[in-house]
Amino acid sequence: MANALIKLENVWRNYKLGETSLTVLRGINLEIAPGAFVTIMGPSGSGKSTLMYMLGLLDTPSEGKVYLDGQDTSNFSEDKLAEARGKKIGFIFQQFNLLQNLTALENVMLPMIFQGISEEQRREKAKKLLESVNLGARIKHKPAELSGGEQQRIAIARSLVNDPEILIADEPTGNLDSSTGKMVMEVLTKLHQEQKKTIVVVTHDPNIAHYSQNVVHIQDGQIVANHFQEKEVLWEKENV
Repeated sequence: MANALIKLENVWRNYKLGETSLTVLRGINLEIAPGAFVTIMGPSGSGKSTLMYMLGLLDTPSEGKVYLDGQDTSNFSEDKLAEARGKKIGFIFQQFNLLQNLTALENVMLPMIFQGISEEQRREKAKKLLESVNLGARIKHKPAELSGGEQQRIAIARSLVNDPEILIADEPTGNLDSSTGKMVMEVLTKLHQEQKKTIVVVTHDPNIAHYSQNVVHIQDGQIVANHFQEKEVLWEKENV
């Protein structure tokens, strides 16, 4: 895949625990094409979170290479890695990571403060992003006044402030009930289809895989399956 947006080449990750060494990733080879919708699945302790950190340039391999747009990131300084993350990658987390004392609008505006954008421009852009996730009527509400699904959609809007090429979501429905999770996944699907965003979702929930084109299974630090689906399938409701 010559035009891979992100490519992992024989990536290993070891952690030192006192006198012992823990190997979390074992020779991972993975390519993510621009505009792909990828689900990374695996049980707890499989290494999927560490793999997410590699894809998001939040961690560096003990061995192997991570390429972003064909560039070998092992040569990047910390500043250049941070710049690449800021411009190319948006992150969505299970815990939402919203500031409780700020409104929805202010939470989305916050990352733009560090870019030298005027307050008026920040406000206008944040408002449009919240409208794009159907929260235009809730911009003045604080997180405690919003449902879990609404908070996650604020987090999605915030992840889009730099117009990233790729969105990496870590268990984005993990704290949500089935129907609310479906709504969040529909927002991500819309971003993929209409804005051609590259989406990577890390999860243990097989329902999430139904939305994606490419499903990667990881176990004991190794990719054990990597298959493509011809079309996205609707969420299968769980019995709750």
